[in-house]
Amino acid sequence: MKPVLYPYMTLLDDTEICHSQMLEQHGEQTVEVHFERPIDSGFCSARCSLPKYQWLFNDGFSEQEIQFFTEFLHHNAHLIFKYAQSVGMHCS
Repeated sequence: MKPVLYPYMTLLDDTEICHSQMLEQHGEQTVEVHFERPIDSGFCSARCSLPKYQWLFNDGFSEQEIQFFTEFLHHNAHLIFKYAQSVGMHCS
């Protein structure tokens, strides 16, 4: 099942960062974080699984950009997990 993605932040270079709801994989709670930036021929995109900081794929981002995103995730993981836990918990 593909995770549903929710907006987190847009960087100055138009890179969109989205996160999934809380997922369960092998008995561990995880969150997938997706990075996407428009380019002339489509999009650069990459996805990382937290809390292991495991890159699931990278299509078009440089190694330097992936290093930046990894550092970004280390600084934002606590917020991303907080938001992922609250997804779908709204009163009706």
